[in-house]
Amino acid sequence: MVFRKPPDGGWGWVIVVVSFFTQFLCYGSPLAVGVLYLEWLDVFGEGKGKTAWVGSLANGIGLLASPVCSICVSSFGARPVAIFSGFMVAGGLMMSSFAPNIYFLYISYGIVVGLGCGLLYTATVTITCHYFDKRRGLALGLISTGSSVGLFIYAALQRELIDLYGLDGCLLIVGALSLNILACGSLMRPLESPDSPPPEKTGVDKVPDQYFVYHEKEKTVEENISILEKGYVDEKCVNSMPDNKQDSILNKNVLNSININEKDTYKKKVVEQTNFCKQLAKRKWQLYLNYWEETMVLFKNKVFSALFVAILLFDIGGFPPSLLMEDVARSADINEDDYHMPLISIIGIMTAVGKLTLGILADFKWVNTLYLYVTTLLMTGVALFAIPFAKSYLTLAMLSGILGFLTGNWSIFPYVTTKTVGIEKLTHAYGILMFFAGLGNSLGPPIVGWFYDWTQEYDTAFYFSGFCVLLGGFLLLLAALPCWNACTNQSSKLPPNTYSYKVASSA
Repeated sequence: MVFRKPPDGGWGWVIVVVSFFTQFLCYGSPLAVGVLYLEWLDVFGEGKGKTAWVGSLANGIGLLASPVCSICVSSFGARPVAIFSGFMVAGGLMMSSFAPNIYFLYISYGIVVGLGCGLLYTATVTITCHYFDKRRGLALGLISTGSSVGLFIYAALQRELIDLYGLDGCLLIVGALSLNILACGSLMRPLESPDSPPPEKTGVDKVPDQYFVYHEKEKTVEENISILEKGYVDEKCVNSMPDNKQDSILNKNVLNSININEKDTYKKKVVEQTNFCKQLAKRKWQLYLNYWEETMVLFKNKVFSALFVAILLFDIGGFPPSLLMEDVARSADINEDDYHMPLISIIGIMTAVGKLTLGILADFKWVNTLYLYVTTLLMTGVALFAIPFAKSYLTLAMLSGILGFLTGNWSIFPYVTTKTVGIEKLTHAYGILMFFAGLGNSLGPPIVGWFYDWTQEYDTAFYFSGFCVLLGGFLLLLAALPCWNACTNQSSKLPPNTYSYKVASSA
C-alpha cells in the first residue's frame, strides 16, 4: 500500500480525536484497575501477588503481543483492527462480571481485554504517525492523553458504580461504554495515495509461470496439419470396416480418449497445486527470515538496543504505583476522611498533563528528545525511592502527581522510536519495544505484591522498583552518548528518515 505525504492536518485532526476517545474508552478501566484490585482482594481472598496478575496482564498482554498486533495492523489496516478490538474489550469486561474466581479473570479481564487494548493502541499510534510528520509529537501527545484522562475519570466512575450497583454491575456498565470504540474505529480512514497501484493478485495468479510444469501452448500450423492428417487416416481405416465393428471401435476410442484426458488433467492439477504450495511455503519462509534479518539490523543500532532494556526496566519499576497506590495508602493506615481525591485519579490527570507537555516539547528543534526521555527515567527512579518515606495523604498525593507527570514520557517514546529507526521501520521496531514493555508491565505488579506478601510492607518493593528504573535510565544514557558522537561525524551517511541525535552543546 502506497501512502502519500502526511498532511499534518485536515482529516488528521479527526484521527487525533477518535484515537483520543479510543484510548480513553479502552484503557480507562485497565489503568484504573487499582479500584477493582481492592474489591477483588476482598471478594476472592487471594494474596496480593496473585491478585495483581489480573491488572498486570490487562496492561501487559497487549504489549507482549505487539509484534502480532503490528502484523495485524499492517495486514488489515487500522480501521478493521479497531472495530474488531472494540468487540474484544467490551466482551472481556462484560464476561469479567460473571467471574467465579481469580483464574477466570486472568482470561476474561487479563488476556481478552489486554489483547484488545494492545491492538487498539497499535492501530491509533500507527495511523496517527501516517497522518502527521512535523506535528507528530503534538499529535501523539494528544492521543496518548486519552488513556490518562480515562484513568482519571474511570477511577472515580468505577468507585461510584461499585457503590451503586456492585462490582458485577460496574463491569457490565463499563463494558457497554466500551462499545463506543466501534464508532471511533469506523472513522479511521487510511491515508492512501489516489494513484496507488491496483491490488495484488491473489491465489495461484501470484505464482510466476516458471513454477508450473505444464503450460498452455498454441499449436503451430504444422501441428494442426498433422492432427488433421491423422484424423483423416483414422477415419479412412474405420470406414473400411463393417458397421458393427466400426461402432465398437469408435466407442472404445472415445472412452479411452476421455479417460486419458481426465488422467492428464488430474495429474496436471496435482502438479500445479503441489508446485504452488511449495513456492508459497518457500515465500513465507523467506518472509520469516527477512523479518528476523531486519530485527537483527535494528538491534545493531545502539540507541534501539538501549531503548528495549530501558523500557523493560522502566515498566517493571514504574508501572506498579498506578495499580497499587491505593493499597499503599490503606497499608499506611491513612484515614479515608483525608482522601480529597483518589490517588489513582491524581496519577491519571497528571499523566495527561505530562503527555501533552512532553509531546509539545518534543516538537521543538532545540529539545533533544532522547535526553528528555532519559531525564524522565532518572526522576521517576528518585520518586519511587521516596514512596517508603511518605506517611500521609498529602505526601502520597504529591508523589502520585510527580510519578503521573513523568509517566507521560509514553507520548515521546513513539517519537524517539520513529526518529531512531525511521517511519518505514516504525511498526516493526515499535512492536518489538512494546513486547518488552508488556513484559515489564506483566511482571512489575506481581513482583511488588510478592515483596509485600514476603515482608508485609511495601518499602523493599519500591526500593527495588526505583533501582530498576534508575538502572535503565543510566544504561540508555551510557549507550547513547557514543552513538551521538558517531552520528554527528557521519550524519551525511544516514538515511533521510533516520534521526541523528546531537549533543546539547551543538543543538
